[in-house]
Amino acid sequence: MTTSSTSHHRDCGSPEHTWHRRLILQGIPAAGLAATSSFAGLFSVPALAEETRRQGKKCILLWLCGAPSQFETWDPKPGTPTSGPFSAIQTILPGVQVSQLMPKSAGIMDKLAVIRSMKTEPSEHFQGIDALTRGDTPRPPFTRPILGSVVAQQLGQLDSPVPQFVLLDPCPEGNEFKAFKAGNWAGWLGAEYGPVRAGGEYSIPNLLRPATISELEHQDRESLRRFLSRKFENDQRSEAAAGYNAAFARVQGLMSCAPLFDLDTLPEADRRRYGGGAFSQHALQARHLIENGSTFVMVANGMPWDNHVYQHEMHQMLVPELDNVIFQLLTDLEERGMLDDTLVIAMGEFGRTPWLNEARGRDHYPNAWSMMLAGGGIRGGVVYGATDPMGIDVAENEVDQRRLFATIFTALGIDPHAEYDIPDLPTFFHVEKSAEPIAELLV
Repeated sequence: MTTSSTSHHRDCGSPEHTWHRRLILQGIPAAGLAATSSFAGLFSVPALAEETRRQGKKCILLWLCGAPSQFETWDPKPGTPTSGPFSAIQTILPGVQVSQLMPKSAGIMDKLAVIRSMKTEPSEHFQGIDALTRGDTPRPPFTRPILGSVVAQQLGQLDSPVPQFVLLDPCPEGNEFKAFKAGNWAGWLGAEYGPVRAGGEYSIPNLLRPATISELEHQDRESLRRFLSRKFENDQRSEAAAGYNAAFARVQGLMSCAPLFDLDTLPEADRRRYGGGAFSQHALQARHLIENGSTFVMVANGMPWDNHVYQHEMHQMLVPELDNVIFQLLTDLEERGMLDDTLVIAMGEFGRTPWLNEARGRDHYPNAWSMMLAGGGIRGGVVYGATDPMGIDVAENEVDQRRLFATIFTALGIDPHAEYDIPDLPTFFHVEKSAEPIAELLV
């Protein structure tokens, strides 16, 4: 975890932090057809730029992998044995408190919706990540698409050179999350709706056309490759070939919009406001991508929240960074007139135990935990549900992952009860079991 204010320390030292084409082709292939015009040229026409930036709903998921403690964030229990060393502070909402580690969020609670009554089943990371990013538990052999893939498919512009679903992960390691990232994210929607994945380096190298090849030669080569690849795909009816073709098409698109991934092009003042940590800088990059045409951006940071050891010491570093990211991101989106159309979500895969273990850590706890939504389609100033005085169980308005996803889809204008159009497969819905959205959270 990088918490230094120095912008040069952007990753956790993993050799996987370099972006290259192989990351697109393995695990979570890239999506979409791509234009060959330059990004700068595409957005040099003001009307086109404005339309691209504002068209439709968008979403930023701050994925707090490893699972943050609800006691040190949204649901403090001051004066109880479960509270820990940090006090609670009053927010802008009368009678509502959050942890003292979140003073900036306390001042904008009128813009936030907090669910304090999440209750889910998986208690291990891989299964929890799977359920809370896909909205349901597995049904082998079928693979449900991840939230970002569904949003990109429903709301994105497949022919845009700008990636519609982007995963920004400064630390591509992360135990169970590393294994999850190597899996199939787009599921039955197909590779074209998988995310473009970036590591800890913000620019995208090796995407510039070599000077020895003219633009005309490059286009001719690409046309020949595309013709032969499509012919093979069609003749052989090969899903694998279709996936590779989608990946190559996305690389072609990335060549035109690579500057979007270069944080050095952003104002230094913005980078200082967000903070020098890798998660903070990628949250800023997420804002930049959403401004310029992406539909869904997921910001992760390995699994730093899994604090089985020294819980309070670790959260004392992690929570203030998250607090500042939420404040800066929502403030920026509001100032740019984008908050009403951009849903921001902050959550992990479950919560932490009310008690400490022998190593002064909190263990996994799906029985009662908290998460946050704000912006696009969400009513601010709402705290939904409650836990009992010790935070051991949900006391009112229990919410599982299905109701959460029904709320998210509804806020984004996606029908949560619509069927997926997947011929020759069983019937699947965006949200199973006819789960209803939480009306109190919706505008």
